[in-house]
Amino acid sequence: METNIYLDNEKFIAGITLKDETEFENNNMALHTCVSTRNVLENRQKLTAALHCDLDHFVCTHQTHSANFHKVTLADKGRGADHPDTAIKDTDALYTYEPNLLLCSFTADCVPVIFYNEANGLIGVVHSGWQGTVKEITLKLFKHLVEVEKCNPSDFHVQIGMALSQEKFEVDSDVYVKFKDLGYADDFMYLNEQTNKYHIDNQLTVKKQCELAGIPSHQITIDPTCTYLSPSGFSYREDKQSGRHMSFIMRKED
Repeated sequence: METNIYLDNEKFIAGITLKDETEFENNNMALHTCVSTRNVLENRQKLTAALHCDLDHFVCTHQTHSANFHKVTLADKGRGADHPDTAIKDTDALYTYEPNLLLCSFTADCVPVIFYNEANGLIGVVHSGWQGTVKEITLKLFKHLVEVEKCNPSDFHVQIGMALSQEKFEVDSDVYVKFKDLGYADDFMYLNEQTNKYHIDNQLTVKKQCELAGIPSHQITIDPTCTYLSPSGFSYREDKQSGRHMSFIMRKED
């Protein structure tokens, strides 16, 4: 099973599953878009073996391109793990202090954000497609963590996962205007005058949102892999029937 592990130390493990032609449905990890639930559960079970956890440690959401986030407690353990109906509703970001819960986010071109707090052990994931980015889900979540959870933004480390590259993220003026209205995304867009299409770097826009929340730039890492161009990427833009990557993070038991 192909998996890109971004982080694995005594405190945390985090990564993203990759498209893999040797696995069921190319290693699709999403129950909400699959040929067979059994196939996805088989893929998830293989991942649990690699991560030394159980399927009921997964915590998944029903993603709706919202700016909604949820603080995960032990009561959420196993939600969405083996059936989409039990997933946390209408939510695109999760965070928790609890150990041994695998927070999950599903993408195929959208930007996955994985983060941890070195000081207090808080972890989280964000699903930020272009709609989530213009709704500023990442910025709103980090502002909440600073203001409500009393986190120091300089304690956060952020991994922005593989996503659709600026070269392949081609949009019309309606989407361009939404990014321009943010007031800080101009450097991450250009117009292709031959096609009259705009190209947007969603990853750099999300990185900017992290910086606006006070997270030091050198503690933000971007995976440059393009989900459209890479054979290890699921791309909804390339293939409307595509599977999904699963980005994940878990805090290990102290």
